[in-house]
Amino acid sequence: MGFKLISLFLLLPLLILTIFSEADQAMASNKKPNVSQRSRTALAAAAVGGGGKEVMKGRKQTSGCNLFQGKWVFDPSYPFYNSSTCPFIDGEFDCLKFDRPDKQFLKYSWQPDSCTVPRFDGTAFLRRWRGKRVMFVGDSLSLNMWESLACMIHSSVPDTKSTFLKRAPLSSLTFQEYDVTLYLYRTPYLVDISKETVGRVLNLGTIDDGADAWKNMDLLVFNSWHWWTHKGVQSQGWDFIRDGSSLTRDMDRLDAFNKGLTTWGQWVDQNVDISQTRVFFQGISPTHYMGREWNEPRKTCNGQMQPLTGSTYPGGSLPAASIVSRVLSSMRTPVYLLDITTLSQLRKDAHPSTYGGDGGTDCSHWCLPGLPDTWNQLLYAALSM
Repeated sequence: MGFKLISLFLLLPLLILTIFSEADQAMASNKKPNVSQRSRTALAAAAVGGGGKEVMKGRKQTSGCNLFQGKWVFDPSYPFYNSSTCPFIDGEFDCLKFDRPDKQFLKYSWQPDSCTVPRFDGTAFLRRWRGKRVMFVGDSLSLNMWESLACMIHSSVPDTKSTFLKRAPLSSLTFQEYDVTLYLYRTPYLVDISKETVGRVLNLGTIDDGADAWKNMDLLVFNSWHWWTHKGVQSQGWDFIRDGSSLTRDMDRLDAFNKGLTTWGQWVDQNVDISQTRVFFQGISPTHYMGREWNEPRKTCNGQMQPLTGSTYPGGSLPAASIVSRVLSSMRTPVYLLDITTLSQLRKDAHPSTYGGDGGTDCSHWCLPGLPDTWNQLLYAALSM
């Protein structure tokens, strides 16, 4: 009997230790986070309340959510608005006004692989940015995105008074109740085109004309590339290129873009106060004139009714996108790359094609409602994270 009691006292601590060890393991297992769910919850909470952690450390996201890697999925809740009720859309983007017969292109949402994008809430956007100034700077793709955001907000607050001024180069839309102004500054090359004795000169090394208008904004969204590919003095808008002391009729356009964008980067580093202003670069918007890029060599965007499936584009990446990444990485100022290139490459169905009202085939710009609404939804998510 004495021996049994001694054995029991010796075994009891071991038994208790085992029980507590198993309990700790169970608790640790229960606390192991689900990364996708955590990202989804943080995004949703930030979108509603305007809070949440800053995810841009330098130029890289730190939340574990890559907004730009994913696929297109059919979504019957889209689009965000009806083009007939938005007073800000130019005819060149209003595909339904010019009788585009198919409507399925309106019904796709972008689904990142690692998280869920919060649905755009125009009222929440206005509340968070009350008293603030937002400016899009660039070419007609900036116009595309600016008008999209205007329509998305308007659909949330259709009865809010607004002031809309459309001029060259500076246009604006103010939602008066919230004192939020969306500006558009049209400058396709970002760098200057000046009049000299020889004619119009694209100066790769200067940004003087109008750049004061970019200062003191709360949010800047820059864009350029579309016009760098234009050929012919009428289409391109200049007669010569000035590269330092050199004046030339033309040069490799990628090289010119690299030098011009480097000048822009230097301007941002010297003139933007990051304690006041958040800076984005819109990313390179693709075209769909050459069907061989998606294995339909005789086709363009005309007649396309569905996105490409999957998450990669058969035609590969765009060299201009690599230049953008390289320039941004060389800057002191943290600039968030709204990396819309690949997800836009997959949308061969989303261009105006022959429904832009001018009689041509437009595979460069995008219908509204349409793809630029997704760009703005991703901008909204990036600002919320």
